[in-house]
Amino acid sequence: MTTTPISPSLIATLPGPYYTDPEVFRLEQEKLFESMWFCAVRSADLDKPGAFRTAQVGRESVIIARTRTGELRAFLNVCRHRGARLCTEASGEVRRSLQCPYHAWTYDLDGKLIAAPNLIKMPDVDRVGYGLIKVTLREWLGYAWVCLADEPPPFEDTVTRAAVERLGDAAAIEHYGPEKLALGKRITYDVKANWKLIVENFMECYHCATIHPELTEVLPEFADGYAAQYYVGHGAEFGEEISGFTVDGSAGFARLPEVSADQDRRYYAITIKPTVFVNLVPDHVILHRMFPLAEDRTVVECDWLYAPEVVASGADVSKSVELFHRVNVQDFEACERTQPAMSSRAYRKGGVLVPNEHHLAIFHEWLLTRLGDAHA
Repeated sequence: MTTTPISPSLIATLPGPYYTDPEVFRLEQEKLFESMWFCAVRSADLDKPGAFRTAQVGRESVIIARTRTGELRAFLNVCRHRGARLCTEASGEVRRSLQCPYHAWTYDLDGKLIAAPNLIKMPDVDRVGYGLIKVTLREWLGYAWVCLADEPPPFEDTVTRAAVERLGDAAAIEHYGPEKLALGKRITYDVKANWKLIVENFMECYHCATIHPELTEVLPEFADGYAAQYYVGHGAEFGEEISGFTVDGSAGFARLPEVSADQDRRYYAITIKPTVFVNLVPDHVILHRMFPLAEDRTVVECDWLYAPEVVASGADVSKSVELFHRVNVQDFEACERTQPAMSSRAYRKGGVLVPNEHHLAIFHEWLLTRLGDAHA
């Protein structure tokens, strides 16, 4: 458990072992990633029947596939015969079925067992009962969210509620219409750091003046150390000389049609626990999905989403992509510099949070509640 700091201005962080201990990470896999809603894939990536993609959710590999009738389905990536991995590629397309490469057990895109060598000689086999193990799936913001729990927590209480808590209005995020946008750019980052360091970094801006010169030029208030997530409903305002959310402050694209005048020229950030960040600006949306693979390794997929006509026209989105790409690189390098110190005796009892970071304690309390104080 955390220690009590000497100064009332400082709040203790989590102890170092929470970022390095394989047993803590195992508990996180069990009690967070495999029990909560997890943002797995962008729905539009599966753009035709038979398209599939696999995602690592905690310790499980999950297949998300588009059926012949257009729905998305999710299954554990495990053949029911002898447990071989069914899909060995990260993504692909099949005509009508998924076939195990080991013994050729074959399943339709709804998960039913439809063929296997000598199956006709085994009429007692329940083809539905021996179908793929289904995973609960829900679509929101244009992404497929999956939950491995036998009884998933209410989606509204654990996912969409994050937007309400941050923006103060359930409809505010819908004004950006992420599900209607098109993918302009995707960059995948392999970060040698614990996933919680990335979350903590995203939630605070005490570091912004130090490592984000481009971002603080566009959003001057960030130079004062107060993150967008510090205040409910607050969006950081663009600088007076800034025309758009771009690396040089030049104009971006037309405001998304349903974004309100109050939301114009502002940046909003939302953390959806445990592994999603949503960034909202007037002309595009940036969404991060984290895939924690080890206590010291996290893969992050970052999508830049624009109005469909912007992408279809071949417009140059590089200046808006470059701004947050630099922010990502700067942040992830900072997290990688921090990770080695988490195992130092100097950090055995943790560090401290200054007043601008005190809201991170809410994240830590949430984590300790979910894990049951693993290192109390």
